[in-house]
Amino acid sequence: MAEKKTEKLTKIKLFKDEGRYKDDVFVCVNGKPYAVKRGVEVEVPVSVAKVIEASEKQDGKTATLIQKEQDKFKEASKNI
Repeated sequence: MAEKKTEKLTKIKLFKDEGRYKDDVFVCVNGKPYAVKRGVEVEVPVSVAKVIEASEKQDGKTATLIQKEQDKFKEASKNI
């Protein structure tokens, strides 16, 4: 019988507020779903933590791009 490999765990704590960041975060890695609770320290597999980290980085890049485009639009609107 083959041994089941267990992935190393790591502790994370996701930001929580009463607005946009109040619900659990759902992550699926290799077909296995995870619900990560916000506002408390939890242990998750390293792969789950990496997916969440990558998502947060992308959110930051998206916010920066949106702000840049808004600034360009405001500047262009002054010339109308």
